[in-house]
Amino acid sequence: MHRARKRRRRLSMTSLIDVIFLLLLFFMLTSTFSKFSEVDLSAASSGTAAPSDEPPLFMQLGQDDLRLNGDVVALAAIADSALADAKEGTVALVSLGENVDSQRLTDLLVALRALPKLRVSVLGG
Repeated sequence: MHRARKRRRRLSMTSLIDVIFLLLLFFMLTSTFSKFSEVDLSAASSGTAAPSDEPPLFMQLGQDDLRLNGDVVALAAIADSALADAKEGTVALVSLGENVDSQRLTDLLVALRALPKLRVSVLGG
């Protein structure tokens, strides 16, 4: 009796390369999205402010400018503005202008995080 010999198929490297590529892509994406930053956000509402001896600071955030009590301030110069001299517990109210995107607001809140004496509230509207 003559047994039929089975031909052994050659292994294909294409599927192995595809699997390795997909794993590499998956790990690259998950490591990119794992870097995030948290921003504390509190919305101002009526009756929630604690009484303070210091008058609140009023900030108007526009798409292209930032005003602090009516004076134009550069976002990068917040640490050198009147906010840096604020006393502990001073309320900073942030009013959003038209067409202000979330990235612009996040940039402001990250800059204000360097001033821990402020209590920042974003005015809703």
